[in-house]
Amino acid sequence: MARMNDAQQHPEGFSRDQIQARQWTALRKHLDHACCRNPFWKNRLQDAGVGPAVIQTWDDFRRLPLTTKAELVADQEANPPYGTNLSRPVEEFSRLHQTSGTTTGTPLRWIDTPTNWKWWMQCWAQLYRILGVTPRDRLAFPFSFGPFIGFWAAFEGATQRGHFCLPGGGMSSEARLKLIADNSATFLCCTPTYALRLAEVAQNIGMNLGESSVRAILVAGEPGGSIPAIRQRIEEAWNARVFDHWGMTEIGPLGIECEAAPGGLHILESECIAEIIDPSSGEPVSTGEEGELVLTNLGRIDSPLFRYRTGDLVVADERPCACGRALLRLKGGILGRADDMLTIRGNNVFPSTMEAILREFDEIAEYRITVTTEHAMDAVKVELEPTASLDADASNALLKKVQTTLKDRLNFQVQLELVSVGSLPRFELKGKRFFRESR
Repeated sequence: MARMNDAQQHPEGFSRDQIQARQWTALRKHLDHACCRNPFWKNRLQDAGVGPAVIQTWDDFRRLPLTTKAELVADQEANPPYGTNLSRPVEEFSRLHQTSGTTTGTPLRWIDTPTNWKWWMQCWAQLYRILGVTPRDRLAFPFSFGPFIGFWAAFEGATQRGHFCLPGGGMSSEARLKLIADNSATFLCCTPTYALRLAEVAQNIGMNLGESSVRAILVAGEPGGSIPAIRQRIEEAWNARVFDHWGMTEIGPLGIECEAAPGGLHILESECIAEIIDPSSGEPVSTGEEGELVLTNLGRIDSPLFRYRTGDLVVADERPCACGRALLRLKGGILGRADDMLTIRGNNVFPSTMEAILREFDEIAEYRITVTTEHAMDAVKVELEPTASLDADASNALLKKVQTTLKDRLNFQVQLELVSVGSLPRFELKGKRFFRESR
C-alpha cells in the first residue's frame, strides 16, 4: 500500500470516500446527541417525523427539514436570551458571539462550550494548512475584538499553532499600520473594506504598502474577496496575494481559497455536509447550476445545525482543483445573496454586482447605494465619494463614465450623485453601503 503524504493524512486532504465516511459517522453522532439532549432539534425532528432511526442513507438525510436564520431568531425571541438550540446546560457554555444583524436587523446570539470551541480551532488548523501559512509567518489582526465573531477564532487558532500574532484592538488605523510595519507582519486578516481603508490611510500618511512585509491578506465578512475588481484593488495597493474566507457565526469557518487556484472557495467538507439547492423548490440543482448553499455542521455538537440555508448563491466547480484536494470547490466563491436580489426595470441584479463595477474606478474612494421602492417599483441611487476633490469638468467626466458603464453592464439607469471627499463613513469590520427605503 502506498504511504500517504502529509497532506493526505490531514482531513482536508481526504479522498471523496474518506470524506463521506467521516461525514456519515459524525452525522449519526450529531443526530443521536441532538434528539436526546437538544430541545430545539428534538421538537423540530419530531414535528417533521424524522429521527436517527429514520436516517439510514444519504437519500434519507434529505428528509431532514431545511432550517432558516429566521427560525433561529424566532426561537431566541421566544426563549431569550439564547434560545433552545443547546445540548448542554447554559452553565457549561463558555463563549458568546453574535451576528451583526445587517441582514435581518435582529442579531443572532450563539454560545459555545469548550468542546464546540475546540472544533473551531480544528477547523482553523485545516484552513491555515490550505492557505499555506508557514511557521515563519506573523499574523496581524487589525480589528477591535467584540461579540461579532470577526477573526476571534482565527486569532486563537493561529496562537495554538504557535504563530506570532498581533492583536490590533483599540487602535487607530495609523497605529495599526505602524504595528504591522514594526513587527514585520506577513499575513493580514481583516475585511475587504478594512484592507482598502488601511491602504487609503497609508497613502494619506505617505506609507508605501507595496514595500511592506505583508505577503498575503486573508479577507472575510463580506463578498469582496470573491469580486475580481476588489481583489485587484487590494492586491495592487498592498503588493500581496488576497485569499478569500467564508464562514458564519452560526455555522462555523467552512470556506477557504487555496494557494493553487485563486478565485474560488473550497468548502471544508471534513467538518460539514454541503448541498446546493434551488432556493424556490428546495430540491438539489443540477451540476454547474447556480443555487443556494445549505450546510450541516459536524463538529459543533452542543449547538448543531442541520441543513441550514445560508442564503448565499453559489455554483459547484466539478473540475479537479489544481491543489489536488477532493473538497467541494465553489466557482467564483460566493456569487450573491438570495435575499439581496433586486429587480430594476425587469433586470435582476445583486448589490455585489454594482459594487464590483464601482470598484473598477480608481477615482472612487467610497460609495453608498440606496434602493427606493415606490408603487412596487425599485429605483437605485448611488452616492460616489472621489479620492480627491474634483473641479466641475472632472466631476462631470467621472459621473458620465460611471453612468455609462453601469448602464451598459446592468441595462438600467442609475441616479448618481458626487459627494465631498471624506463625507461617507469608513468601516473597520463589515461595510454598510447598501440601504433600502420605501415611499
